[in-house]
Amino acid sequence: MSTSSGYYVARTEQLLERFEQDIQDWRQVMTVAYDADFISAVVQQARAEFEALIPHIPYIGGDENHLTGSLVRSVRCLALYKAMQAHGKTAADAGKVLYDAAVIQAARPAPPIPPSEWLSEEELMQRRRERAEESQERRYPDDFVYTFVEGDGETFDYGYNFTECASHKFCRARDAETFMPFFCFLDFPLCEGAGLGLSRTMTLADGHPLCNHRFRPGGKSALEWPPPFLQDK
Repeated sequence: MSTSSGYYVARTEQLLERFEQDIQDWRQVMTVAYDADFISAVVQQARAEFEALIPHIPYIGGDENHLTGSLVRSVRCLALYKAMQAHGKTAADAGKVLYDAAVIQAARPAPPIPPSEWLSEEELMQRRRERAEESQERRYPDDFVYTFVEGDGETFDYGYNFTECASHKFCRARDAETFMPFFCFLDFPLCEGAGLGLSRTMTLADGHPLCNHRFRPGGKSALEWPPPFLQDK
């Protein structure tokens, strides 16, 4: 375990508490397709998988990096995939559970932002640009790396081109690249729930050179199951 991974180990209790919240949603959607014994076995193994992965989550700046939460979320999802795989299920099976759970999670009201943290649209855009520029410094080898894309004034308001993805690197190192497209697809229901229209035609997980996220607040990102990469097969 590297020194930097102590960041996550020191927060094991909080990480497991957050994991338990996901478990409640997974249980809810799994009851449609699986029996109680299967669900209990998968949940128990997923919990063990996640706890075992915590010391190996790469440090990418901790609380100073707003994408640390996204990386940890991918590890929670990976733990469910690993558990379902061990019980004879596919990446698509795990992806469906996670997608249905994401729809539930997206429907919950987001916690209010304290007035002290309110930013104008101009300030938000500037912060997005600065974060993208900081990612180019590559302070941490396992971090996300991306550029900010100015909106075109018609189809999207702003965007990002990700050329490196911490979640993709982590999953690839654990022979779980097959699972990554399903994790990436969760962005659509989550953005839809946040009222943030997302469009995307490329992802690193699908073998493209980048992920081209384009956002339009108030727009639609209503891609539904099954994902396009399954429909094409």
